[in-house]
Amino acid sequence: MDTLKDLYVDQLQDIYSACKQSRDATMKMEKAATDSDLKDALHAGHKGIETGMSMMAEILRGHGADPDGEFCKGMEGLVKEVNAHVFDEEFGDDAVRDAMIITQYQRMAHYAIAGYGCCKAFAHRLDLEDEASKLDKHLSNTYDGDETMTALAMGGINRDAAA
Repeated sequence: MDTLKDLYVDQLQDIYSACKQSRDATMKMEKAATDSDLKDALHAGHKGIETGMSMMAEILRGHGADPDGEFCKGMEGLVKEVNAHVFDEEFGDDAVRDAMIITQYQRMAHYAIAGYGCCKAFAHRLDLEDEASKLDKHLSNTYDGDETMTALAMGGINRDAAA
């Protein structure tokens, strides 16, 4: 990598891969969740991830890059954590599983927040303001999804898990 633009494209490809992996994990968690509001939030989450992926694919193609040009090992590790802690674990209570789903979703969301934030900063520095604006929109949506999960946890799922 020789330029900030090279880094920008590389990191867009990395976050695209991260989103692809987290989308699939989110869809699995949606099926495993028992709380209806959590299911709805996870459904909205995977739809939002898909929208972000479409936006990044468009940006990457505009730079002559393949969206699938990278594989994100960081998200691979987070998805392994999802599998270990949500699907391979035995739960005696559905609310406890739902609390774990929120935990794992938020870890993936925070990784995406870091990726979107860095790419947005690179886009600004490269005077790619339209791209920065698109990245900012999806960064905000990811923050909103994270806040929704916190509200669900604080609004009753954690209380039910503690009972």
